Amino acid sequence: MRDKSGVEKISKLASLPLSEKEISLFGNQLSKIVGFVAALNRLDTNTVSPTYQVAGKVNEFREDKPSGGLSSKEALSNSPRTIGKYIVTKGVFNVK
Repeated sequence: MRDKSGVEKISKLASLPLSEKEISLFGNQLSKIVGFVAALNRLDTNTVSPTYQVAGKVNEFREDKPSGGLSSKEALSNSPRTIGKYIVTKGVFNVK
């Protein structure tokens, strides 16, 4: 993942604008992460039992209690674009 285009592609998919310095930094970090995962993939785990959770907890439940929600104004306050009480997003369907 050291190549610039790979980091740029990931940043575009995540909608994260990155500077050249950040692209270089994250390229090196991603390369190390990918190397670590590759090393883990080489381990023989056939004799290791799956571990689903390690804290010893068993089905902890809580009662569902309704709580206050957000007002329309609060819910819309973090949206970059709104029209009236609606959030405006990019289209997801090719409508002709």
